[in-house]
Amino acid sequence: MTLLIVGATGTLGRQVARRAIDEGYKVRCLVRSAKRAAFLKEWGAELVKGDLCRPETLTGALEGVTAVIDAATSRATDSLTIKQVDWQGQVALIQAAKAAGVERFIFFSILDADKYPEVPLMEIKRCTELFLAESGINYTILRLAGFMQGLISQYGIPILEGQPVWVTGNSSPVAYMDTQDIAKFAVRALSVPETEKQAFPVVGTRAWSAEEIINLCERLSNKEAKVRRMPINLLRTVRGIARFFQWGLNVADRLAFTEVLASGKALNAPMDEVYTVFGLEQEQTTTLEGYLQEYFNRIMKKLKELDYEKTKKQKSKKTPFKKVNSQ
Repeated sequence: MTLLIVGATGTLGRQVARRAIDEGYKVRCLVRSAKRAAFLKEWGAELVKGDLCRPETLTGALEGVTAVIDAATSRATDSLTIKQVDWQGQVALIQAAKAAGVERFIFFSILDADKYPEVPLMEIKRCTELFLAESGINYTILRLAGFMQGLISQYGIPILEGQPVWVTGNSSPVAYMDTQDIAKFAVRALSVPETEKQAFPVVGTRAWSAEEIINLCERLSNKEAKVRRMPINLLRTVRGIARFFQWGLNVADRLAFTEVLASGKALNAPMDEVYTVFGLEQEQTTTLEGYLQEYFNRIMKKLKELDYEKTKKQKSKKTPFKKVNSQ
């Protein structure tokens, strides 16, 4: 089976590629920059240049492909908008996959996307789910809540560096999941017939609020967080201003997602049946405590090593040289 992984240089996509390669699949990755994706080639993947927003590049990339795992999404810093990448690009990919006779299509969506029609990314994910289901391709949709990896820059690093940690509105508990565990579900779906033409939640072991994550980080780092609260109305104003500028469209659409994270409604779902269908063990899923514990242990050890080296150098500079008197 030849897999085409789209979005393979991203936080989730690279873990999907790594997992698929480790399990013996022939992996091809659609990339915009071969230089940026060099690590995928080192892992054993084939790189093919292409772009979701250039449909003419997709035909060649899909030649001989059995299945697609689609982890592509726009970034807040991209020049392209969410509509261009997450809707128009995804539609082009699904249509090209259908024309190429692709047998399976694994798509990553967002949990509860149908409950937030006013949030552009959520509404686009909902529409893409419908388009995929009506395309005739044998699909599997995995609905995610959030990545543990994102918590490092959001909470871990600011707390370690004594920088403010920003919290907005009424913090919504989120069942974050390690991208390595999400990758297990994506690759396993390819070999489990019960996942065909179905949608599943794929979320972590429990939902965590911002305050709970901050408290955990404080305990693990032995540092006190400088928590700052951003009024939701201020973010709405910023979002409105950003939409007046071409460069701000993507930022504005991303800011709209804060409405989800500040609603107070949990992004979580029961997973017992999902683990049974996929034949995976819930006990092997990384917990948020375990993930952050490993991160802080690694960082604190490194900081101690750097502090030791710094102290050692300072002592060596202060040590006076003994004067030797000649007779």
